[in-house]
Amino acid sequence: MVQNLWDSSQASNFQGGLEELVYRSNLIGSDRRVCNWGGGNTSSKTVIKDFRGRDIEVMYVKGSGSDLATMKQGNFTGLRMEDVQPLFEREEMSDEDMVAYLANCMIDSKHPRASIETLLHAFLPFRHVDHTHPDAIISLCCADNGKEIAREIFGDRFVWVPYIRPGFTLSKMIAQGVLDNPKAELVLMEKHGLVTWGDTSEACYAKTIAIINEAERYIETRVNEAKLFGGMLHQPLPSEERRSIVAKLMPSIRGAVSDGKKMILTFDDEEDVLAFVGSKDSAQLSQIGAACPDHLVHTKVVPLFIDWTPDASDIEGLRRKLIEGVADYKQQYKAYFERNKNEGDVMFEAAPRVILIPGIGMINTGKSWANSKVSAALYHRAIAVMRGATTLGNFVSLSENESYNVEYWPLELYKLSLAPAEAEFSRKVAFITGGAGGIGSATARRLVSEGAHVVLADLNLEGAQQVADELNEKYGDHIALAVKMDVTSEEMVRAAYEQAALHYGGVDIIVNNAGLATSSPFDETSLQEWNLNMNVLGTGYFLVAREAFKLMKEQALGGSMVFVGSKNSIYAGKNASAYSSVKALEAHLARCIAAEGGEFGIRVNTILPDAILQGSAIWNSNWRNERAAAYGIEPDQLEEHYRKRTTLMVNIYPQDVAEGIAFFASSKAEKTTGCMLTIDGGVPAAFTR
Repeated sequence: MVQNLWDSSQASNFQGGLEELVYRSNLIGSDRRVCNWGGGNTSSKTVIKDFRGRDIEVMYVKGSGSDLATMKQGNFTGLRMEDVQPLFEREEMSDEDMVAYLANCMIDSKHPRASIETLLHAFLPFRHVDHTHPDAIISLCCADNGKEIAREIFGDRFVWVPYIRPGFTLSKMIAQGVLDNPKAELVLMEKHGLVTWGDTSEACYAKTIAIINEAERYIETRVNEAKLFGGMLHQPLPSEERRSIVAKLMPSIRGAVSDGKKMILTFDDEEDVLAFVGSKDSAQLSQIGAACPDHLVHTKVVPLFIDWTPDASDIEGLRRKLIEGVADYKQQYKAYFERNKNEGDVMFEAAPRVILIPGIGMINTGKSWANSKVSAALYHRAIAVMRGATTLGNFVSLSENESYNVEYWPLELYKLSLAPAEAEFSRKVAFITGGAGGIGSATARRLVSEGAHVVLADLNLEGAQQVADELNEKYGDHIALAVKMDVTSEEMVRAAYEQAALHYGGVDIIVNNAGLATSSPFDETSLQEWNLNMNVLGTGYFLVAREAFKLMKEQALGGSMVFVGSKNSIYAGKNASAYSSVKALEAHLARCIAAEGGEFGIRVNTILPDAILQGSAIWNSNWRNERAAAYGIEPDQLEEHYRKRTTLMVNIYPQDVAEGIAFFASSKAEKTTGCMLTIDGGVPAAFTR
């Protein structure tokens, strides 16, 4: 059951109606069983002083493009009621005219544009109004016998409104229905949601929760778990098998769903998803349509359902079905668009947002990890609605044209326009080895600042996790992922890429950066020292690049690899034969891969930095003392020594190298491969020639 979370002691501290409205809205949005992500709206009517000091009645209503769970005072729009109320006398009003009119009713031009359903709130003669999308209520509103069931639950206390797209007409129908029924306590919007009200904010919220629980109790007493969705047809595969299969398939799926624009993928195998995809009726139920109009932009009308009998030995068979299924889905979506398009409509990406696989779970797609998870969250709500609707009767949805007119509705698309423009590395995943170190962490910060998701691979997992935590705190959950990886272990390298694929769907940018350094005269260089350099800086770079090459070929989306070499890649450093030799190997390996990668759109370039002492684990090791000894100076004199040997008289810092990496990985270098870029302040002995 949904809980009433109102805390009177907390609410008593709020000053004025708007603060209390924010509190109520956040409570409603905190439980997705009550209201979808980004959906629903709340309002409060109160009296304030205008700019001339006059008392005026104002309605604060949720602004377009915000989410009830997280919205603050600045996300609400204030409207003068004396200007809004006369609209009720009109017979009709277009969406465009309504939006333009309401813009003139705002008490502050800096407020966001009012919600699509503003007039629903304004026309109802109550101080506080909630419009929500509760699972239990939508189950009722999406059942073919929903109106009859509603009479059993609510008697004559409800108003039933047939489905009409939100706007002036629906708002007036709701208000007129309530005015015509003095006993009304709620409005049920067919295939859409719930409207409730109250004299106080607390009473309004309490009524919303109470009505939801009435419907939920009625449904739950009739649920037969064994017969839900026709009963179980396919049991889920064991958890580890599911995840292993998905990790192997994600790059292929990502390539298939990325049409022109790359997509970030996420995997979901929660209990309700597994129960639904494994049921007898899921293939048919999933294709009926969206459970709520608010879902459409994020989930499309229907998901892609893969007809597959779970079998861990049939991964290649599943791969073929997925690739063929995505291709068929795109064709069907394009046909749907052509059948319903209006003049000026521009088609969205045709690939599915939700992919359902029996025995496995659900894969979601989006322009970011967060966006993909919104699709997942909304489909969890769709499963809950289908569960309730099929318990009561038959699940029904909008017609195809009704669905299209919501998905491509200008007022709905306006919400999407509020999102910030996509940055250079939006939709891209960067895999950075040595992610806990100076160059690795600086590169992660640089790429994430322009929209990238990053995987920080490091033997020092604690250090990588600290960097990931910092980025996630600043830029949003799951922007960064830390994984433990030893670059010399073929098994760990493969496992790290599988983690990246499972978490984001694949990889677009590889920064081959993990390293170490040793120094000794050539005749004192031991085989152990030689092998250590070769294993980490040679074999390690090879393994990381080879597995990335395979993954990028499978995605068929191109890709960029950036090797962090060294000035020593082309300069014979004194007392560093092992290090210098393997750094030269790195630079030539990059050129070899570039020569083979061109036909697949895989670019490979190398950065050649000079000594970077800041934030470097290498330079905090014995390497500092060894290099100082090689130059006959004290360790604390190294920074000044390196600065003075450059023609520009500068030191090189991690962020300088990060800028070079960002350039090679960006669209600015999309026609550059097999190239070496020196970032060393100008060391003449290391000039390329």
